[in-house]
Order: sequence, then structure tokens, then C-alpha cells
Amino acid sequence: MRLAFPTALSMLITVLLWAQANAAPVVLATIKPVHSLVAAVMEGAGTPELLIRGAQSEHSYALKPSDAEKIARATLVFEIGPDLETYLARPLATLTHAEIVALERAPGVHLLPARRGGLWEDGSDPDDGPTDPHIWLDPENAIAMTKKIAAALAVADPEHGRLFASNRDRTIRMLTETEAALSAELAPFKKRHYLVFHDAYHYFENRFGLAAAGAVTVAPDRPVGPRRIERLRGAILAGQIECVFREPQFSPRLIDTLVEGTGARTGVLYPLGAALAPGPALYAELMRKLGTSLRICLKDKNR
Repeated sequence: MRLAFPTALSMLITVLLWAQANAAPVVLATIKPVHSLVAAVMEGAGTPELLIRGAQSEHSYALKPSDAEKIARATLVFEIGPDLETYLARPLATLTHAEIVALERAPGVHLLPARRGGLWEDGSDPDDGPTDPHIWLDPENAIAMTKKIAAALAVADPEHGRLFASNRDRTIRMLTETEAALSAELAPFKKRHYLVFHDAYHYFENRFGLAAAGAVTVAPDRPVGPRRIERLRGAILAGQIECVFREPQFSPRLIDTLVEGTGARTGVLYPLGAALAPGPALYAELMRKLGTSLRICLKDKNR
């Protein structure tokens, strides 16, 4: 017996809605460190998509049409939050079918205030200023983020809830081991002063007790005035700064100007792991490379 058209259409819609409700979530992570943690928790159940690839800045990123397609497909989006991904506020506001997880609001994440550019010796930054969004550079924050990621994935894909819990526990063990190794590696360098290109490493410094003296710029897309350059060069010439770090996605010209004729060493730090292959192993590799870069640049000249 043939079904009436309205009945057949109703059944089709019911089947499609059931299939959509029971389909595996399409997961999107905004930046490589977040993607790494999500990929580690999802391992064996799927692979998240990554929004920002390569060496683009996390601050001034401009969405491409292919990015818009990724966002439109996603049913679960992991981001740091509006303090970092300002470019996503409007696109995400239009999504009605996706769950947005802002990891800076995850239980257990410890937030620090952003600092101004220049030298920090006078300690004049207000505690109630804007939030520093580079939360992933503290392994304890990464642990809290991993717990939130696993919980959100279990809600979106309950069939794999047990797998997500197992992967969560394995990832937390990795993060704990990474923190312990870095603590031992960096312990001899806690009183050594250095400059960073922009204030992206507050959480890393706070966790491992490092003594960064300042940042060349507040944000990479803001120009640096001659007065600040003169002040920073003065500190370097006075022997107060041992090393100045640049970031690979930005021109080294300004860093070269600062250290020219001073004897200060230069190194490279990058908060996103721009040159690293995305995946579950990226987070630990990123943190190890930060530790290695600091240790090499800050070691005594005669060693």
C-alpha cells in the first residue's frame, strides 16, 4: 500500500532528524594548542577540525571563506573565548545548531591579567585590567581545559563517553609529566632576565617562576614607539636583559634593532606552535620547545 505524501514526508523528516541527532559531532578547535588537547581526548572516536593553521597570529586573524564553511559545519566548537578569538564573536553568534565551549571559563582555569608593553619593573599593571587569554601555556590550566573538553564531548557523543574519559586521564598524566619535566629543566634559570616580543607567556612564567622583564609590544599588530625602544635598549645596554625573544611569524627587524651592538642574545618563542604538525602530540612538543628555547638563550656564555 502506498503512503500518502504528507505521511511519507513526515517519516522522512523523522528519519533525518534521528540521523542528525545520532550522528557523531563535527568538532572544530580554533587554535593548535586547543586542537591538540581536543584531538588527544577524541583519539579513537574521530578527529577535530582546526581553524587557524600555519603561522597566522591568534590576535589579528582574518577569516577566509573556507573558515566560514568549517564554522557552518561544526556542531561543537572549542575556543579560548572572546578575550582571544575576537574575530569569531559575530560568526559564532549566528550559529543555532552548535555548542560553543569557551575554555577560559572552564572550572579550574586560573586567569591572569594582561600586562602593558615595555619593562614591568614598576609593577604598575592593574589587577582588574583585561584578561590575558594565553591560558594554555600553564599546564595546570591545560588539565582543567582537558576535563572540560572531555565533559563536553561526552554530552555531544555519549556513545564514546567511556573512551573520552580514558583519553582524558591519559592526557592529564601527560600534562603532569610535562609540567614536572619543565620545572626541573627551568629551575636554574628562574632569576635570569629576558624580554619577550609580546606578552603571551605570562602563564608559562607564572607556573615555572621565570623572570621575564618586559614585552616589546602589547600586541603584535600595534606599533612600538621610539621612547619604548630607547628604554628597552637602555636596559639591554645596562646588562639588565640577557636575551630578547622574537616570534617567527613577525619580522625580526625590531628585535635586531634592540640588540644591535649590545651583546644580548636572541631566541625564538612562539605560543601557538606555528611550525608544529597539528595533532595530539603538539601540546607537549610546544611546551618542550618553549623550555628548550629559554634554556639555550639564557645559559651562561661560558657553558
